[in-house]
Amino acid sequence: MRRGLLTLALSAASLSAIAPAAPAAPRTGRAVVLLDRSPGPRRTARAAAALAADGGRLDGPAVPEIGLLTVRPRAGVALSALIRRLRRRAGVASVAAEHRYRLRSAPVRIPNDPALTAPETWPGTPAGVPQEWWAAREGFPRAWAITRGRGALVGVVDTGIAAGHPDLAGKLAAAIDRDGDPAHGPATTDESGHGTHVSSLACAATDDDAGIAGAGWGCRLVVVKSDLTDASVAAALVDASDRGAQAINLSFGDDQGRRAPESLVRALDHARARQVVLVAAAADEPVAEQGDPANALQPPGSRGRVARGLTVTAAQADGERAPFAGYGDEISLAAYGAYAPGAPPLVSGAPPGPPGLLGALPSGPASIESACPAGGCRVTLDGAPYGYLQGTSMAAPQVTATAALARALNPDLRAADVIRLLGRTARRPAGRAWGPALGWGILDAGAALDAARRVDRRPPTVRLQAPSRAPERTFTLRWSASDPAPRGVLASGVARFEVRVARDGERGARLTTTSRRRLRFRGAPGKRYAIVVVAIDRAGNRSGRAASARALVRVAASAR
Repeated sequence: MRRGLLTLALSAASLSAIAPAAPAAPRTGRAVVLLDRSPGPRRTARAAAALAADGGRLDGPAVPEIGLLTVRPRAGVALSALIRRLRRRAGVASVAAEHRYRLRSAPVRIPNDPALTAPETWPGTPAGVPQEWWAAREGFPRAWAITRGRGALVGVVDTGIAAGHPDLAGKLAAAIDRDGDPAHGPATTDESGHGTHVSSLACAATDDDAGIAGAGWGCRLVVVKSDLTDASVAAALVDASDRGAQAINLSFGDDQGRRAPESLVRALDHARARQVVLVAAAADEPVAEQGDPANALQPPGSRGRVARGLTVTAAQADGERAPFAGYGDEISLAAYGAYAPGAPPLVSGAPPGPPGLLGALPSGPASIESACPAGGCRVTLDGAPYGYLQGTSMAAPQVTATAALARALNPDLRAADVIRLLGRTARRPAGRAWGPALGWGILDAGAALDAARRVDRRPPTVRLQAPSRAPERTFTLRWSASDPAPRGVLASGVARFEVRVARDGERGARLTTTSRRRLRFRGAPGKRYAIVVVAIDRAGNRSGRAASARALVRVAASAR
């Protein structure tokens, strides 16, 4: 054998150790025993009688036809110890801890907020439609089964927030006043009602047995009250991003089609450099020019290409673009912003279903109510004020909350990653990747969060066991590896290793790539070898310099 030649030894343990990572199936606390040779009732019964000596007892199905026994350890005996004892017993082919399969159905989580299940009673609404009908259609129950938004922080640049509203109390991480008019009150007040409604759609208290559910369940809010001037909006974007917002909602815009002011561009880029997902509402008119900030996030001609952020138009309950909503090259995505605006009345003299999406309103008069249809849009739930509003302003916060959930669930995702997966998972007509009416399609929060938890960006780690001094020319290197992931994220699993060995005094290193976890190496007497093991996972992440394993091995001069 030539000097420095690397030889590899394969073991069954090394293969099993690099199996694809997957969510652990729930264990039952029992072991499944399979007998070897010819199974049968008499032989299975004799084996069952011998279990007591090993600390086990029959508990569960026995299938003599295939020599199967189900065994549970007796009190004081660990399952792992029982398995080891049974594996040593003659006539036993295999012993494994028993697991329970999962049903192949998408999990859902329905919180107890009444609006999610209470029937909508607005005249003209079909039977079976709940007040908060949009949540299920956009996959939020599935999203909430994946994450409840712990650590998610949503920025809202708007008209303030009625901080004392029961569905918003305790939701504020920060409230900043960039309005500049003392007559308008602090950021914790909202004379318009617009900011309160938007904030509640994003982060209303969820599973509190009252009112509505927010799209982001447990998310919290950074609300910046703005007078919507160029300087105020720029300052608000910096405020929200510097306070840790993972996504910022901008449910406003102009209709000028002007080039976005440099102050806005700088502020957007400031937020983007902090990996904030920026979401703007499209125009509330059926026009192709969305105005800024929308056109600064998704520029004219971009047709869904990932840019600074997302421009969201409004869909209606039938899955089509709402007739009042913007369309065209600048649209990224859609979310529900109306039930059925402009449709013929379903009941004589009545509007076609609810006049918008249900959200929180301030307790006093709110100027946004001037946009309500004749007869008003305000309702009372559990003694608190709510109202129905329609618009792209109502669609955008659903997307913003979902983006914040994705960033909180998988902090290794960058803003561009979240934008891509929201587009990739949106519900769209078959065969169409992007279209001017709904962009990539209608938000599917459940699919987006499921995709987010499957993105592995974290490199694996590896540990090496090697002798510092080898008395023989041939010695064994062993290593172990793990592929860590944030809680709730599925690691891809370690796939292979690169092993580099450089001999003292020589330039360069010999390299081998293997899926095994041990290596037999033959060196030269009196020589020193620098060894590096790099782990690579199935997502292509490589253990960095700090996470790779290194060792120096000197072969004894007298080694044979």
